[in-house]
Amino acid sequence: MAMPPDRTHTQRASPNAVYDRARAAGVRLVRVAYCDNANLIRAKAAPLDSLDGILKYGVGFTVAQQALPMLADTPLPASGLSPIGEVWLVPDPDTFTVLPYNQGAAMMLGDFQTETGDPWAHDPRACLRRAVEAAAAEGVEIQAAFEPEFYLLRPAAGGAGGYEPVDRTNFAMTIAHDAAHEVLRDLVDTLNTMGLDVALVYPESGPGQFEVSIRHAQALAAADRHLVLREGVRGVAGRHGLSASFAPSPFAGSAGSGCHLHTSLWRDGQNAMYDEHDRLRLSPLAYSWIAGVLAHLPALCALVAPSVNSYARLRPYSWAGAFTCYGPENREAAIRVITPRRGPASCNVELKTCDGSANPYLALAGVIAAGLDGVRRKLAPGDPVETDPGALPEAERRQRGIVPLPATLAEAVEALEGDSTVQEILGAPLTRSYLAVRRGEWDALRDLDPADVARRHLFIY
Repeated sequence: MAMPPDRTHTQRASPNAVYDRARAAGVRLVRVAYCDNANLIRAKAAPLDSLDGILKYGVGFTVAQQALPMLADTPLPASGLSPIGEVWLVPDPDTFTVLPYNQGAAMMLGDFQTETGDPWAHDPRACLRRAVEAAAAEGVEIQAAFEPEFYLLRPAAGGAGGYEPVDRTNFAMTIAHDAAHEVLRDLVDTLNTMGLDVALVYPESGPGQFEVSIRHAQALAAADRHLVLREGVRGVAGRHGLSASFAPSPFAGSAGSGCHLHTSLWRDGQNAMYDEHDRLRLSPLAYSWIAGVLAHLPALCALVAPSVNSYARLRPYSWAGAFTCYGPENREAAIRVITPRRGPASCNVELKTCDGSANPYLALAGVIAAGLDGVRRKLAPGDPVETDPGALPEAERRQRGIVPLPATLAEAVEALEGDSTVQEILGAPLTRSYLAVRRGEWDALRDLDPADVARRHLFIY
């Protein structure tokens, strides 16, 4: 996050510009896509000739779409939604993206609207817009980037079914670079063609596990870009006969996959998190932001680590941020303070707790609401933790206010049920439908063994 803010979404593209780009790229089908409460990316595709009406009126969906758990297209009654009623997904022209791995295809992300053209109360993208507006009311602009880890898998040898990783190496080993070179080169070229500005790609600790980081952007654009990245990774993997999994813990005994969330706060084009006189180079605003996120982190877990599979990863000694603390370059703390080696613009904090089962709009909206609560109340996060919090004596953790995060999705859901600040940014309707989906997933999977839970999540995320 070392570059100045990206403000590419400040002026919306015109429908004519969309047509021009589509025709120039030979696009024949345009997917209008969204991310649901279960973090599944869904879409309907329209021929280019019918795009004019869709840009104006949107694509119809049943309201029951936000009542669906990850495992089945059966609406959950507790959501308050049913197959009776319609909303319309109106594409945002700014998000038009050609899909290089599918000839003649492009996608746009959309906003759900009611018949009267108002934002739908269950729309995650509208929720993030509200959070951005709340930040603007406090005089700050949020910049963010999601940094996902994923596994590249191929069909198991011998035709016995199942999948195996593309390598058996450890973190950043050049052997893994060599083994996956063609895929990684294609991935970088493709993601850059899709406008994502790849900064780094490298092997992670698990066999066949990789991480890719892209340039940060304004909050809404950052969430959009993460969905485009997920689509791009899967598309490139498929082109090479592979499959990609963003599941938090796809294999028992292997490293979990995070989706680290980086945030920074800006005022008048300057990074308001930076203070050159502070030991950690953090401003009072930054400390209050950190304190707010930590104060609400148990509830935020239901948004940033929202699957049953998340809690196979969110454990001490796993570099997953399993305790409510922060520290400079501390990869066991929930919040890692990044060293601003490239100057003030690169000052940011990383939420390590977040994983690939999180809807990026809801995860970021919740973090913004929590951080702003800390800013408004001028909260202090206490002293930074500069050791592994899991190694501290329990009495010292208690004295310093360092607590372990929820151990199950059920505990995280319970914490969200008791957190009015996070619920407020979601709004009552979205809170209800979201909690229904996550409770439904917990009820469906709670009694399965971890290996079966992992299998159920493997290619959902």
